[in-house]
Amino acid sequence: MNLPSSGTVARVLVALYASLLLACTSLPHINPDMVHSPTTPVQVEGTHGPLSKERSKAILDRLRASGMETNIFDLHLAIEESLVGSPLTAGNKVDLLQDGPQTYDAMFEAIDAARDHINMETYILEADEVGQRFADALIAKQRSGVQVNLIYDGVGTLRTPKAFFARLRESGIKLVEFNPVNPMTAKAGWDVNQRDHRKLLIVDGRIAILGGVNISGVYSGGSLGSGAQEPPSDELPWRDTDLRIEGPVVAELQKLFISTWDRQKGGILVARHYFPPLERKGNDVVRAIGSSPEEPYSQIYATLISALHSAQSEIWLTSAYFVPDPQLLDALKDAVVRGVDVRLVIPSSTDSWLVFHAGRAYYREMLEAGIRLYERRDALLHVKAGVIDGVWSTVGSTNLDWRSFLHNQEVNVVVLGTDFGARMRNAFFEDLKNSEEITLERWRERPVRARASEKIGRFWEYWL
Repeated sequence: MNLPSSGTVARVLVALYASLLLACTSLPHINPDMVHSPTTPVQVEGTHGPLSKERSKAILDRLRASGMETNIFDLHLAIEESLVGSPLTAGNKVDLLQDGPQTYDAMFEAIDAARDHINMETYILEADEVGQRFADALIAKQRSGVQVNLIYDGVGTLRTPKAFFARLRESGIKLVEFNPVNPMTAKAGWDVNQRDHRKLLIVDGRIAILGGVNISGVYSGGSLGSGAQEPPSDELPWRDTDLRIEGPVVAELQKLFISTWDRQKGGILVARHYFPPLERKGNDVVRAIGSSPEEPYSQIYATLISALHSAQSEIWLTSAYFVPDPQLLDALKDAVVRGVDVRLVIPSSTDSWLVFHAGRAYYREMLEAGIRLYERRDALLHVKAGVIDGVWSTVGSTNLDWRSFLHNQEVNVVVLGTDFGARMRNAFFEDLKNSEEITLERWRERPVRARASEKIGRFWEYWL
């Protein structure tokens, strides 16, 4: 791998040093109350606060004097290691899954092979054909002696009939409704604004599947022409990304599931081998990251901001719902100033009108800063993924918006390495081929109605 210039190394080392300062004194803290002041950005801070320009210069001079030299992978690896939270684990095998049909095939294959237990956590679980197929598969496994534990979100399943869950419960499956809409049925306190947005399947403590795919018939049609069932002619196919993972990091994902179960007072889990010895399955270095609104800050947010600050050549992000806070926006703009190629693939249509237009309210500022924006056509984009410098990749349930960072329970993984990074870059290029770039000239000509919609969306961005 080519070595970066001394200038880029120094800039990234400053970011690394800043991360170490945050980690060695106290946990970084995101103050959500700052959103009520339009001039004060959300900050990731330690007890000493963010580095001043003077302090940064002093650190920079010290690092230059040390003669330190390293490559891009080592820099991202060092910064990931410096962040407080779950550990980096080596020896994992990560497979990239694109769209619902491919993800569902992997999920059903794993469920069918289960011999000890199945832990499943999802935001949406509909009682349509896809949901019934999952219900049948889980019930069959429960009756065969495999313990099934299911967490589902109260708002995400609001339209799912109670009879659907009653059938699962009667088979012996253990259920937890995360933060029910009805406060009388809540066991762990009640806040209707806090949701479980995770999509996570863990089988026998050895295989994990996670990403953006919910359990719903909208995913029956693929966006990549893979021979999947075609969606109705008046509906767009859904474009999404998930991962299938084997290896030591699965234990960290298992801890996240069990922690949620305990916090929601799901009761004592039926005794099973939830943490079997895990062997090396591949060469991927992976970090599992969970976030919850009950915690003092979002580790996913802190990790992302750190990675953006350390980027040297490319920041390529794909986001279904993009409503940036000031610090995220500044990190992207600052990267462009450093010479980083910053590109975002975003939806051209959406299932959330307010979020869609709240994000569009930032397009002019981003385009003027040199950030390149692309709208995905011929599919409803639901991906939450990114690749930085070809070596730092993330996939999960987290959108780049206020809700994911402050109000939702989310799960992502970071994968470090050029092999997986190449797969992520290829997936990004495929989305680019099916996207149209938004130019500043075109954006300035958008109609008055669109501008009015943006103002409405931006007013509600914090609560969306």
